[in-house]
Amino acid sequence: MQPKLPPLPVRIIVALIVLGTLAYFGFQYLQPQTSDVLSASGTIEASVVNVSPEMAGKVTEVGAAEGDSVTMNQTLLNLDPSLLAAQKAVASAAVDSATAALASAQLKYDQTLDAALAAQAAQRSKDWNANVPSEFDQPNWYIEEEQQIASAQAELDTAQAAIDDANTNLERVITDLKNSEFLQKEQELADARAAFVIAQQVKDQAADASDNSGLTDAAQDYYDDVLTRLDDAEEAYNDLMNSDEADDVRYARGQVLVAQQRYDAAYARLLTLQTGADSPAVLAAAKVLDQAKTALAQAESNLALLEAQMSKLVVYAPMNGVILTRNVEPGEFVQPGAVAMTMADLSSLTITVYIPEDRYGLISLGQTAEVKVDSFPDLTFTATVIHIADQAEFTPRNVQTVEGRSATLYAVKLSVQDPEGKLKIGMPADVTFK
Repeated sequence: MQPKLPPLPVRIIVALIVLGTLAYFGFQYLQPQTSDVLSASGTIEASVVNVSPEMAGKVTEVGAAEGDSVTMNQTLLNLDPSLLAAQKAVASAAVDSATAALASAQLKYDQTLDAALAAQAAQRSKDWNANVPSEFDQPNWYIEEEQQIASAQAELDTAQAAIDDANTNLERVITDLKNSEFLQKEQELADARAAFVIAQQVKDQAADASDNSGLTDAAQDYYDDVLTRLDDAEEAYNDLMNSDEADDVRYARGQVLVAQQRYDAAYARLLTLQTGADSPAVLAAAKVLDQAKTALAQAESNLALLEAQMSKLVVYAPMNGVILTRNVEPGEFVQPGAVAMTMADLSSLTITVYIPEDRYGLISLGQTAEVKVDSFPDLTFTATVIHIADQAEFTPRNVQTVEGRSATLYAVKLSVQDPEGKLKIGMPADVTFK
Protein backbone atom coordinates (compact mmCIF):
# COMPACT_ATOMS: atom_id res chain seq x y z
CA MET A 1 0.00 0.00 0.00
CA GLN A 2 1.55 3.27 -1.05
CA PRO A 3 1.81 6.07 1.48
CA LYS A 4 -0.63 8.91 1.17
CA LEU A 5 0.97 12.12 -0.05
CA PRO A 6 0.08 15.54 1.34
CA PRO A 7 -2.00 17.77 -0.78
CA LEU A 8 -0.20 19.57 -3.59
CA PRO A 9 -0.28 23.07 -2.07
CA VAL A 10 1.33 21.81 1.11
CA ARG A 11 4.09 20.13 -0.82
CA ILE A 12 4.78 23.32 -2.76
CA ILE A 13 5.07 25.33 0.44
CA VAL A 14 7.52 22.81 2.00
CA ALA A 15 9.65 22.84 -1.13
CA LEU A 16 9.83 26.60 -1.13
CA ILE A 17 10.90 26.62 2.52
CA VAL A 18 13.69 24.12 1.85
CA LEU A 19 14.90 25.98 -1.19
CA GLY A 20 14.81 29.29 0.68
CA THR A 21 16.83 27.83 3.54
CA LEU A 22 19.46 26.43 1.17
CA ALA A 23 19.66 29.69 -0.74
CA TYR A 24 20.12 31.71 2.48
CA PHE A 25 22.97 29.60 3.78
CA GLY A 26 24.58 29.46 0.33
CA PHE A 27 24.39 33.25 0.06
CA GLN A 28 25.94 33.65 3.48
CA TYR A 29 28.73 31.26 2.54
CA LEU A 30 29.53 33.18 -0.63
CA GLN A 31 29.62 36.60 1.15
CA PRO A 32 33.09 38.00 2.10
CA GLN A 33 33.98 37.51 5.75
CA THR A 34 33.74 40.79 7.64
CA SER A 35 36.25 39.48 10.16
CA ASP A 36 39.01 40.04 7.57
CA VAL A 37 38.46 43.80 7.64
CA LEU A 38 41.25 45.34 9.81
CA SER A 39 40.78 48.73 11.40
CA ALA A 40 42.44 50.68 14.18
CA SER A 41 42.45 54.14 15.71
CA GLY A 42 45.13 56.73 16.36
CA THR A 43 45.84 60.46 16.18
CA ILE A 44 47.29 62.62 13.40
CA GLU A 45 50.98 63.34 13.92
CA ALA A 46 53.68 65.46 12.34
CA SER A 47 57.40 66.19 12.81
CA VAL A 48 57.53 68.83 15.54
CA VAL A 49 60.76 70.78 16.08
CA ASN A 50 61.62 73.03 19.03
CA VAL A 51 63.50 76.10 17.83
CA SER A 52 66.09 77.24 20.42
CA PRO A 53 68.98 79.73 20.28
CA GLU A 54 72.54 78.49 20.79
CA MET A 55 73.64 81.77 22.37
CA ALA A 56 72.28 83.83 25.24
CA GLY A 57 71.17 87.35 24.47
CA LYS A 58 68.42 89.93 24.20
CA VAL A 59 65.91 89.40 21.40
CA THR A 60 65.89 92.33 18.99
CA GLU A 61 63.53 90.94 16.37
CA VAL A 62 61.10 88.02 15.94
CA GLY A 63 60.52 87.02 12.33
CA ALA A 64 57.39 84.86 12.54
CA ALA A 65 54.11 84.62 14.44
CA GLU A 66 52.01 81.64 15.43
CA GLY A 67 50.33 80.09 12.40
CA ASP A 68 52.83 81.56 9.92
CA SER A 69 54.23 79.30 7.25
CA VAL A 70 58.02 79.51 7.05
CA THR A 71 60.62 78.06 4.75
CA MET A 72 63.92 76.45 5.59
CA ASN A 73 66.66 78.97 6.56
CA GLN A 74 64.15 81.78 7.01
CA THR A 75 65.14 84.14 9.85
CA LEU A 76 63.09 83.50 12.99
CA LEU A 77 65.04 85.35 15.71
CA ASN A 78 67.70 88.05 15.95
CA LEU A 79 69.76 88.58 19.12
CA ASP A 80 71.62 91.73 20.15
CA PRO A 81 75.18 91.59 18.62
CA SER A 82 76.71 94.63 20.37
CA LEU A 83 78.78 92.78 23.00
CA LEU A 84 80.22 90.22 20.60
CA ALA A 85 80.84 92.95 18.01
CA ALA A 86 83.04 94.81 20.50
CA GLN A 87 84.90 91.61 21.36
CA LYS A 88 85.36 90.89 17.67
CA ALA A 89 86.91 94.33 17.16
CA VAL A 90 89.43 93.61 19.93
CA ALA A 91 90.20 90.19 18.44
CA SER A 92 90.61 91.72 14.98
CA ALA A 93 93.10 94.23 16.37
CA ALA A 94 94.99 91.38 18.04
CA VAL A 95 95.20 89.61 14.68
CA ASP A 96 96.61 92.74 13.06
CA SER A 97 99.18 93.10 15.85
CA ALA A 98 100.17 89.45 15.63
CA THR A 99 100.49 89.75 11.85
CA ALA A 100 102.84 92.72 12.22
CA ALA A 101 104.87 90.88 14.87
CA LEU A 102 105.18 87.88 12.56
CA ALA A 103 106.40 90.06 9.71
CA SER A 104 109.01 91.64 12.01
CA ALA A 105 110.13 88.23 13.29
CA GLN A 106 110.38 86.92 9.74
CA LEU A 107 112.52 89.90 8.71
CA LYS A 108 114.76 89.47 11.75
CA TYR A 109 115.19 85.77 11.01
CA ASP A 110 116.06 86.42 7.37
CA GLN A 111 118.62 89.05 8.31
CA THR A 112 120.17 86.85 11.01
CA LEU A 113 120.36 83.90 8.65
CA ASP A 114 122.01 85.98 5.92
CA ALA A 115 124.61 87.26 8.39
CA ALA A 116 125.23 83.76 9.72
CA LEU A 117 125.70 82.35 6.23
CA ALA A 118 128.18 85.11 5.43
CA ALA A 119 130.08 84.39 8.65
CA GLN A 120 130.06 80.70 7.80
CA ALA A 121 131.63 81.39 4.42
CA ALA A 122 134.31 83.57 6.05
CA GLN A 123 135.04 80.92 8.69
CA ARG A 124 135.32 78.24 6.03
CA SER A 125 137.83 80.33 4.11
CA LYS A 126 139.74 80.94 7.34
CA ASP A 127 139.84 77.22 8.14
CA TRP A 128 141.20 76.44 4.71
CA ASN A 129 144.14 78.80 5.17
CA ALA A 130 144.76 78.45 8.92
CA ASN A 131 147.83 76.74 10.26
CA VAL A 132 147.07 73.59 12.21
CA PRO A 133 148.92 72.35 15.30
CA SER A 134 151.93 70.20 14.56
CA GLU A 135 150.18 67.34 16.35
CA PHE A 136 147.58 67.20 13.52
CA ASP A 137 148.37 65.17 10.45
CA GLN A 138 145.46 66.67 8.45
CA PRO A 139 144.35 70.26 7.68
CA ASN A 140 141.37 71.85 9.48
CA TRP A 141 139.04 71.30 6.56
CA TYR A 142 139.76 67.57 6.43
CA ILE A 143 136.98 66.75 8.92
CA GLU A 144 133.53 67.93 7.85
CA GLU A 145 131.87 70.75 9.73
CA GLU A 146 129.02 68.58 11.00
CA GLN A 147 131.51 66.12 12.49
CA GLN A 148 133.46 68.94 14.12
CA ILE A 149 130.27 70.34 15.69
CA ALA A 150 129.31 66.92 16.99
CA SER A 151 132.78 66.42 18.47
CA ALA A 152 132.73 69.88 20.06
CA GLN A 153 129.34 69.14 21.62
CA ALA A 154 130.66 65.84 22.96
CA GLU A 155 133.67 67.63 24.45
CA LEU A 156 131.34 70.20 26.05
CA ASP A 157 129.28 67.44 27.65
CA THR A 158 132.46 65.75 28.89
CA ALA A 159 133.69 69.05 30.35
CA GLN A 160 130.42 69.47 32.26
CA ALA A 161 130.79 65.98 33.66
CA ALA A 162 134.38 66.84 34.65
CA ILE A 163 133.13 69.90 36.57
CA ASP A 164 130.66 67.74 38.48
CA ASP A 165 133.37 65.16 39.27
CA ALA A 166 135.85 67.86 40.39
CA ASN A 167 133.33 69.45 42.76
CA THR A 168 132.47 66.03 44.19
CA ASN A 169 136.15 65.28 44.71
CA LEU A 170 136.71 68.66 46.43
CA GLU A 171 133.86 67.98 48.84
CA ARG A 172 135.31 64.54 49.59
CA VAL A 173 138.79 65.98 50.27
CA ILE A 174 137.40 68.61 52.63
CA THR A 175 135.28 65.99 54.39
CA ASP A 176 138.31 63.73 54.83
CA LEU A 177 140.08 66.47 56.81
CA LYS A 178 137.79 65.59 59.72
CA ASN A 179 138.19 69.06 61.18
CA SER A 180 135.01 71.01 61.94
CA GLU A 181 136.95 74.32 62.06
CA PHE A 182 138.27 74.03 58.53
CA LEU A 183 135.35 75.63 56.71
CA GLN A 184 135.12 78.40 59.31
CA LYS A 185 138.82 79.22 59.00
CA GLU A 186 138.63 79.05 55.25
CA GLN A 187 135.79 81.59 55.26
CA GLU A 188 137.78 83.85 57.60
CA LEU A 189 140.73 83.63 55.22
CA ALA A 190 138.52 84.57 52.26
CA ASP A 191 137.10 87.54 54.17
CA ALA A 192 140.61 88.71 55.15
CA ARG A 193 141.80 88.49 51.55
CA ALA A 194 138.82 90.54 50.34
CA ALA A 195 139.46 93.17 53.05
CA PHE A 196 143.14 93.35 52.12
CA VAL A 197 142.37 94.10 48.47
CA ILE A 198 140.22 97.05 49.55
CA ALA A 199 142.83 98.26 52.07
CA GLN A 200 145.52 98.18 49.37
CA GLN A 201 143.35 100.36 47.09
CA VAL A 202 142.64 102.84 49.91
CA LYS A 203 146.34 103.13 50.75
CA ASP A 204 147.29 103.78 47.12
CA GLN A 205 144.57 106.42 46.71
CA ALA A 206 145.68 108.20 49.89
CA ALA A 207 149.28 108.33 48.66
CA ASP A 208 148.17 109.92 45.37
CA ALA A 209 146.19 112.70 47.08
CA SER A 210 147.59 116.27 46.60
CA ASP A 211 147.10 117.21 50.22
CA ASN A 212 147.61 114.00 52.12
CA SER A 213 148.27 115.53 55.52
CA GLY A 214 146.98 112.95 57.99
CA LEU A 215 145.37 110.96 55.19
CA THR A 216 148.40 108.81 54.54
CA ASP A 217 148.82 107.90 58.18
CA ALA A 218 145.16 106.94 58.58
CA ALA A 219 145.26 104.84 55.42
CA GLN A 220 148.51 103.19 56.55
CA ASP A 221 147.02 102.28 59.96
CA TYR A 222 143.96 100.80 58.21
CA TYR A 223 146.21 98.86 55.87
CA ASP A 224 148.35 97.52 58.74
CA ASP A 225 145.29 96.32 60.66
CA VAL A 226 143.91 94.47 57.64
CA LEU A 227 147.35 92.98 56.88
CA THR A 228 147.62 91.70 60.43
CA ARG A 229 144.18 90.18 60.11
CA LEU A 230 145.22 88.50 56.87
CA ASP A 231 148.42 87.09 58.41
CA ASP A 232 146.47 85.71 61.37
CA ALA A 233 143.86 84.13 59.11
CA GLU A 234 146.51 82.47 56.92
CA GLU A 235 148.36 81.16 59.96
CA ALA A 236 145.21 79.75 61.53
CA TYR A 237 144.18 78.17 58.24
CA ASN A 238 147.57 76.57 57.62
CA ASP A 239 147.75 75.23 61.17
CA LEU A 240 144.69 73.06 60.50
CA MET A 241 146.41 71.06 57.76
CA ASN A 242 149.70 69.29 57.39
CA SER A 243 151.56 69.55 54.14
CA ASP A 244 149.90 66.53 52.50
CA GLU A 245 146.41 67.74 53.32
CA ALA A 246 147.23 71.21 52.01
CA ASP A 247 148.47 69.71 48.75
CA ASP A 248 145.28 67.63 48.41
CA VAL A 249 143.03 70.66 48.91
CA ARG A 250 145.05 72.81 46.50
CA TYR A 251 144.98 70.07 43.87
CA ALA A 252 141.24 69.51 44.29
CA ARG A 253 140.57 73.22 43.93
CA GLY A 254 142.82 73.34 40.90
CA GLN A 255 140.84 70.50 39.34
CA VAL A 256 137.62 72.49 39.75
CA LEU A 257 139.11 75.57 38.11
CA VAL A 258 140.65 73.58 35.27
CA ALA A 259 137.36 71.77 34.63
CA GLN A 260 135.50 75.09 34.50
CA GLN A 261 138.08 76.55 32.14
CA ARG A 262 137.83 73.44 29.98
CA TYR A 263 134.04 73.86 29.80
CA ASP A 264 134.31 77.55 28.86
CA ALA A 265 136.85 76.80 26.13
CA ALA A 266 134.71 73.94 24.77
CA TYR A 267 131.62 76.17 24.72
CA ALA A 268 133.53 78.93 22.91
CA ARG A 269 134.79 76.40 20.37
CA LEU A 270 131.27 75.10 19.79
CA LEU A 271 129.96 78.62 19.20
CA THR A 272 132.75 79.18 16.68
CA LEU A 273 131.77 76.06 14.75
CA GLN A 274 128.00 76.68 14.92
CA THR A 275 127.73 79.02 11.97
CA GLY A 276 125.17 79.33 9.23
CA ALA A 277 121.69 77.96 9.87
CA ASP A 278 122.90 76.13 13.01
CA SER A 279 124.31 79.20 14.72
CA PRO A 280 122.76 80.15 18.09
CA ALA A 281 121.63 83.51 16.75
CA VAL A 282 119.74 81.89 13.88
CA LEU A 283 118.21 79.28 16.18
CA ALA A 284 117.09 82.01 18.58
CA ALA A 285 115.59 84.00 15.72
CA ALA A 286 113.83 80.87 14.48
CA LYS A 287 112.35 80.32 17.95
CA VAL A 288 111.04 83.89 18.01
CA LEU A 289 109.59 83.35 14.53
CA ASP A 290 107.81 80.18 15.67
CA GLN A 291 106.39 82.01 18.68
CA ALA A 292 105.11 84.78 16.41
CA LYS A 293 103.42 82.20 14.16
CA THR A 294 101.80 80.57 17.20
CA ALA A 295 100.60 83.94 18.49
CA LEU A 296 99.06 84.77 15.11
CA ALA A 297 97.34 81.38 14.92
CA GLN A 298 95.91 81.88 18.41
CA ALA A 299 94.68 85.39 17.57
CA GLU A 300 93.05 84.11 14.38
CA SER A 301 91.41 81.29 16.33
CA ASN A 302 89.97 83.77 18.84
CA LEU A 303 88.63 85.88 15.99
CA ALA A 304 87.12 82.83 14.28
CA LEU A 305 85.48 81.81 17.56
CA LEU A 306 83.83 85.21 17.94
CA GLU A 307 82.69 85.15 14.32
CA ALA A 308 81.16 81.72 14.89
CA GLN A 309 79.40 82.99 18.01
CA MET A 310 78.08 86.02 16.13
CA SER A 311 76.69 83.76 13.43
CA LYS A 312 74.64 82.04 16.14
CA LEU A 313 72.89 85.31 17.02
CA VAL A 314 70.55 84.75 14.07
CA VAL A 315 68.23 81.74 14.45
CA TYR A 316 66.95 80.22 11.22
CA ALA A 317 64.08 77.87 10.48
CA PRO A 318 65.41 74.29 10.36
CA MET A 319 62.77 73.14 7.84
CA ASN A 320 59.66 74.12 5.92
CA GLY A 321 56.67 74.22 8.21
CA VAL A 322 54.19 76.16 10.29
CA ILE A 323 54.86 77.97 13.58
CA LEU A 324 52.77 76.26 16.25
CA THR A 325 53.82 78.28 19.30
CA ARG A 326 55.86 81.44 19.86
CA ASN A 327 57.33 81.96 23.34
CA VAL A 328 59.47 85.11 22.93
CA GLU A 329 58.95 88.78 22.20
CA PRO A 330 61.44 91.54 21.28
CA GLY A 331 63.28 92.81 24.34
CA GLU A 332 63.24 89.50 26.21
CA PHE A 333 66.48 87.80 27.27
CA VAL A 334 66.80 84.18 26.17
CA GLN A 335 69.13 81.44 27.33
CA PRO A 336 70.79 78.78 25.15
CA GLY A 337 68.48 75.82 24.69
CA ALA A 338 65.33 77.66 25.76
CA VAL A 339 62.39 76.88 23.44
CA ALA A 340 61.64 80.09 21.59
CA MET A 341 59.29 78.59 19.00
CA THR A 342 57.71 75.28 18.09
CA MET A 343 57.12 74.42 14.45
CA ALA A 344 55.87 71.42 12.53
CA ASP A 345 55.94 70.15 8.98
CA LEU A 346 52.22 69.81 8.20
CA SER A 347 52.95 68.68 4.64
CA SER A 348 54.14 65.32 5.94
CA LEU A 349 51.48 63.95 8.29
CA THR A 350 51.56 60.50 9.82
CA ILE A 351 49.43 58.35 12.08
CA THR A 352 50.50 55.47 14.31
CA VAL A 353 48.09 52.63 15.13
CA TYR A 354 48.54 49.34 16.98
CA ILE A 355 47.69 45.98 15.44
CA PRO A 356 47.11 42.76 17.43
CA GLU A 357 49.65 40.04 17.03
CA ASP A 358 47.19 37.67 15.35
CA ARG A 359 46.53 40.28 12.62
CA TYR A 360 50.17 41.23 12.12
CA GLY A 361 50.46 39.14 8.96
CA LEU A 362 47.78 41.19 7.22
CA ILE A 363 49.99 44.31 7.14
CA SER A 364 52.84 44.97 4.70
CA LEU A 365 54.98 47.98 3.79
CA GLY A 366 53.42 50.07 1.04
CA GLN A 367 49.93 48.82 1.83
CA THR A 368 47.21 51.47 1.50
CA ALA A 369 44.52 52.32 4.01
CA GLU A 370 41.60 54.70 4.41
CA VAL A 371 41.58 57.34 7.11
CA LYS A 372 38.52 59.11 8.45
CA VAL A 373 38.27 61.83 11.08
CA ASP A 374 35.30 63.14 13.01
CA SER A 375 35.87 66.69 11.78
CA PHE A 376 35.22 65.66 8.16
CA PRO A 377 32.86 62.66 8.30
CA ASP A 378 32.16 62.79 4.57
CA LEU A 379 35.83 62.77 3.54
CA THR A 380 38.15 59.78 3.25
CA PHE A 381 41.91 60.28 3.26
CA THR A 382 44.46 57.88 1.83
CA ALA A 383 47.38 56.56 3.88
CA THR A 384 50.32 54.28 3.13
CA VAL A 385 52.16 51.98 5.54
CA ILE A 386 55.73 53.28 5.91
CA HIS A 387 56.91 51.44 9.01
CA ILE A 388 56.03 48.27 10.91
CA ALA A 389 57.56 47.81 14.35
CA ASP A 390 60.03 44.94 14.70
CA GLN A 391 59.26 44.56 18.38
CA ALA A 392 55.89 43.98 20.00
CA GLU A 393 54.56 46.31 22.67
CA PHE A 394 52.42 45.50 25.66
CA THR A 395 49.79 48.04 26.61
CA PRO A 396 50.77 51.03 24.43
CA ARG A 397 50.14 54.44 25.99
CA ASN A 398 47.19 55.31 23.75
CA VAL A 399 45.35 51.99 24.20
CA GLN A 400 42.60 52.39 26.81
CA THR A 401 40.42 49.28 26.44
CA VAL A 402 40.71 46.21 28.64
CA GLU A 403 41.11 44.04 25.57
CA GLY A 404 43.93 46.25 24.29
CA ARG A 405 45.75 46.17 27.60
CA SER A 406 45.74 42.40 27.65
CA ALA A 407 47.04 41.92 24.10
CA THR A 408 50.46 42.07 22.49
CA LEU A 409 50.40 44.72 19.78
CA TYR A 410 52.65 45.98 16.99
CA ALA A 411 52.96 49.65 16.08
CA VAL A 412 52.24 50.50 12.44
CA LYS A 413 53.04 53.95 11.09
CA LEU A 414 51.31 55.35 8.01
CA SER A 415 51.92 58.41 5.88
CA VAL A 416 48.69 60.34 5.36
CA GLN A 417 48.00 62.25 2.15
CA ASP A 418 46.30 65.59 2.84
CA PRO A 419 46.83 67.81 -0.22
CA GLU A 420 44.20 70.33 0.90
CA GLY A 421 45.66 70.75 4.38
CA LYS A 422 42.50 69.88 6.29
CA LEU A 423 44.03 67.57 8.88
CA LYS A 424 45.59 68.96 12.04
CA ILE A 425 47.96 67.51 14.60
CA GLY A 426 46.22 65.59 17.35
CA MET A 427 42.98 64.84 15.46
CA PRO A 428 41.56 61.40 16.35
CA ALA A 429 41.32 59.23 13.28
CA ASP A 430 40.15 55.75 12.29
CA VAL A 431 42.24 53.70 9.89
CA THR A 432 40.82 50.89 7.77
CA PHE A 433 43.38 48.76 5.95
CA LYS A 434 42.52 47.60 2.47
